Amino acid sequence: MTLSAKTLKDFNLRHTAGREEVLDLFLNAGHALAHHDVENGLGPDHDRVTIYRTLRTFLDKGLLHKVLDDEGGTKYALCRETCSDGHHHHDHVHFKCESCGQTTCLDEVSIPTVTLPNGYNRKEMNLLIQGVCQDCNK
Repeated sequence: MTLSAKTLKDFNLRHTAGREEVLDLFLNAGHALAHHDVENGLGPDHDRVTIYRTLRTFLDKGLLHKVLDDEGGTKYALCRETCSDGHHHHDHVHFKCESCGQTTCLDEVSIPTVTLPNGYNRKEMNLLIQGVCQDCNK
């Protein structure tokens, strides 16, 4: 059984060739992917709406999490922690390289504690740092 097939089973997701291919892209990428990155990685034989639904399902099941982009778009990255249906635990930093454009999760870097005023309830925090990644910095 492939890693993708096992992961789909572990997350109680129906196994389809399309879902396995999308998951393979994320497993092999090592960085966050936008919808168009997934489309380009799969090629013209895959339906745009099906890709969107697959990303949405992976997000809802806790397999992927959203990464906000500095350009206002959304990217998706594999959850490294144990997430479940709709409950994500990603208080880590995301880093976008100004040279190669890749956005990566820096799981070992925590977002600093932020104290909100009374009456405000935190749902999610995102911290995006921009600069040059270690690969482009060589």
